[in-house]
Amino acid sequence: MTNAPLPEPGHTAGSVTDAENNLELKEIEGLSQGQIVRRRFFRHRGALVSMVALALIIITAFSSVGLAFSFFGIDIRTPGWWQWTWTQIPTPQNGGAPTLRLVPEFLGGDGIRFGDHPFGQDEVGRDIFAVVMRGTQQSIVIMFVVGIIGVTIGTVIGAISGFFRGWRDSVLMRFTDIIITIPVIVVGAVVGRAVGNQGAFALAIVLGLFAWTGLARLVRAEVLSLREREFVDAARVAGASNRRIIFKHVLPNAIGVIIVNATLLMAAAILLETALSFLGFGVQAPDTSLGKIISDNQAAFGTRPWLFWWPGAFIIAIALCINFIGDGLRDAFDPRQKRLPSSRALARATANRNDLARAEALVGTRGADNQVDGSRAPRSTTTLDEGDERPTHGSRGDA
Repeated sequence: MTNAPLPEPGHTAGSVTDAENNLELKEIEGLSQGQIVRRRFFRHRGALVSMVALALIIITAFSSVGLAFSFFGIDIRTPGWWQWTWTQIPTPQNGGAPTLRLVPEFLGGDGIRFGDHPFGQDEVGRDIFAVVMRGTQQSIVIMFVVGIIGVTIGTVIGAISGFFRGWRDSVLMRFTDIIITIPVIVVGAVVGRAVGNQGAFALAIVLGLFAWTGLARLVRAEVLSLREREFVDAARVAGASNRRIIFKHVLPNAIGVIIVNATLLMAAAILLETALSFLGFGVQAPDTSLGKIISDNQAAFGTRPWLFWWPGAFIIAIALCINFIGDGLRDAFDPRQKRLPSSRALARATANRNDLARAEALVGTRGADNQVDGSRAPRSTTTLDEGDERPTHGSRGDA
């Protein structure tokens, strides 16, 4: 009898790779594609925290000081819950310093309190919290509008270019190359001076018309790969039109590339708006934005640094949230980019695999022993004549 060797825990060949594959298969078993994407996204802690933080920033910005948008003569205004607006000039308190206190009394601080002006006041007395919330509104509007316009144009041009190829591909890609050679910040500076007084929405439309080039190239490359797949050939054989194939079969399979790059485009848009407003070519007075707040108060950097803390902190927070969300979406849509399992989950999966291997080896060994014992067992009786039997060899009986 030969005993089968038992695998040693932690030393099984390929145990790490097999454990990762087992975790991945268990994760997606019996789930639809949308459920798989959601589960992977919500397991990305950075993306989940960033999504919650961005939602809190948006809700606070749009509810605190209300809405006040003007688009080519159309005014939209709603009140907010904060006691000041970005245009009011209350009496300066405490020299304009922030009244926000976050150090508890048992730690030697003044206790946790917000006061009337938690972010402080500027040189004329305006409440910085209200001004920053208004600037955050404008920056977020520009971010989303640029993202929507850029994604729409880039997806359409990239899909048409990659699917039809030929002269359409040549014309659209040469047009894309021309747009790429034009510096967006220069176009924004020229056009922003003209439409900046029309509000953030008008400026966002202009920026969105020049922000689609990178996405168009990525979508084109993805569509070039997808158009050669079997499901596209099956759709052609079934009589589907080119429009239906593009919008019902090709683009849904490229949605991961589109969504991930849309988040990167939105993060770039808010930084571009900040740069333009800081240079004086973005949102114009009497309105404001985060970049304009920094530009208006740059002379007070040495005496009132809090005028830079809050708009700068919100710019960084929004950009980081968008980038972390994009990172989580990339991992969710593309399993090849997924993060490695945690050490605890990987060790648990490896231990389970070793236990299963031990059990299989033990069952195989017992089966082999039973087979050998059965082949060596003596026959119970030997038939002599019909109806007569004698004891087997080695037993005692009548002679």
